[in-house]
Amino acid sequence: MYDTLMRLPLLGWGFFAATGQPSGLFKLVSTRSIDVVCAVHIAMRLSMIAFILLTFAAVLLRTRPTGKAGGLEPRISALVGSFMMYGMVFFPRHDLSLSGEIVSTLLTMIGTVGAVVALSQLGRSFSIMAESRQLVTTGPYRLVRHPLYVAEQIATVGVFMQFASVWTALLLVVQIVFQLRRMHNEELVLTTRFPEYAAYSQTTARLVPGIY
Repeated sequence: MYDTLMRLPLLGWGFFAATGQPSGLFKLVSTRSIDVVCAVHIAMRLSMIAFILLTFAAVLLRTRPTGKAGGLEPRISALVGSFMMYGMVFFPRHDLSLSGEIVSTLLTMIGTVGAVVALSQLGRSFSIMAESRQLVTTGPYRLVRHPLYVAEQIATVGVFMQFASVWTALLLVVQIVFQLRRMHNEELVLTTRFPEYAAYSQTTARLVPGIY
């Protein structure tokens, strides 16, 4: 029952996010001439659709957790870190310059593609909560311990550029704090469940190779 309930937030997010993507892609293709900016937007939309579909599959097919964090704080941190930045859409959107729009769209696309790669590697071990299933140390996980969060944050910065303000900057800072806490909670669970995780964490950066 617990594992079923923990699937609901992601499935709900996926349904909400998926409803606007195909129509948005069709509108983009039908109302704009195909140029470099439009091509980048199309690629971004397609990568987002792929990410949503992979998330759906991972949530539906994932195995039951072998360990999980106790208490309320890890669950709050996971939910806030995952969904807080969607609050940006309630703030005014800015008209960016052509170069700004290209950078914003490229960041969003690069982050989404990176998330697709990380999620594909994570597979049935994916979870939004601090839980353990299988220890994944291959693919992008050879470079950093949390490549999915790195990719998501790159995409978040791209979206933030379109809604940049003092209030959305505050949202971004708070979200990063909760994401860092979320990583800490996950690492505690993985260290407890997998003794080899301690050696892996000593030789693999958390987010940026050679820096952090």
